[in-house]
Amino acid sequence: MPTPHGSQSLYEVFLAVARAGSFTAAARDLGYTQSAVSRQIQALEDETGAALFERLPRGVRLSEAGRVLLPHAEAVRDRLSLARAELEALRTLDGGLLRLGAFASAGASLVPRAQAVFRERHPGVVVTRVEGPSVKHLRLVAAGEEDLAVVSPAAGAPAPEGVTLHHLLDEPMLVALERGHPAAERRDVRLADLADEEWIVGDERLEDTLLRPAVAAGFRPRTGLVAHDWIAKLGAVAAGLGVTLVPALAAASVRPDVALVTIHPDDVPYRRVHAATPPAPTVAATAFLGLLRETARSSVERGVR
Repeated sequence: MPTPHGSQSLYEVFLAVARAGSFTAAARDLGYTQSAVSRQIQALEDETGAALFERLPRGVRLSEAGRVLLPHAEAVRDRLSLARAELEALRTLDGGLLRLGAFASAGASLVPRAQAVFRERHPGVVVTRVEGPSVKHLRLVAAGEEDLAVVSPAAGAPAPEGVTLHHLLDEPMLVALERGHPAAERRDVRLADLADEEWIVGDERLEDTLLRPAVAAGFRPRTGLVAHDWIAKLGAVAAGLGVTLVPALAAASVRPDVALVTIHPDDVPYRRVHAATPPAPTVAATAFLGLLRETARSSVERGVR
């Protein structure tokens, strides 16, 4: 016959004895040996420093100390029961919290599509999401403040300590032009053909922008307008102030008065998109990572490579 273990607390054994009126009956109810139940009660009496039961010729009854302890033991039992239910909900994805992070354009398509499926499958899990630069999310995942983040770390940069990177896809860039631009109707465009254009970028240091791969390959664009916000970038393009790169994942959210043109395969800049998790991700993060992979795979099949 089994003996008490972590699934039953000393207080739950105490309540079983109080309810049954004997160690033998409580042991039978719990599926334990009588001697094991007796040892558990003795351990609780040693812990509290009081005799909790009066030993009778037939069975036991609560002592004064036992009657004082009874409502507290019931409260402990109820809290343990609630804790076990919440822990089981985490395991089965019937509850819990998933803290997500993503860089801006990943939040335009990739993450929302995965999140919609996740919410349909696991409506009991509360999902929070914060957008921001990849370096911020890598820091938050490493600190245990995010469970999963979609990031695009600098090329060749190692993952921070406490972070595991999972490759999702290589995302191509498109070029955004005003609708009246001579190249707006072309099937694709060479970057050299746009070398004299005014390029709208997100940072004065081109190595920290979407143009980084093209710059590394020798492309030297003219830049005059720095805009960190996508609304400002695309507004400037629509007004004819210049051209800019748009990540393929964000293409569906581009305003209608801006034309998107594919860049020639020999020139197209890519950026690697990863999911970042702790080395031992939560159950919810693992499930969401699977959906991100499915969503990324379908994006690749539609032409985002």
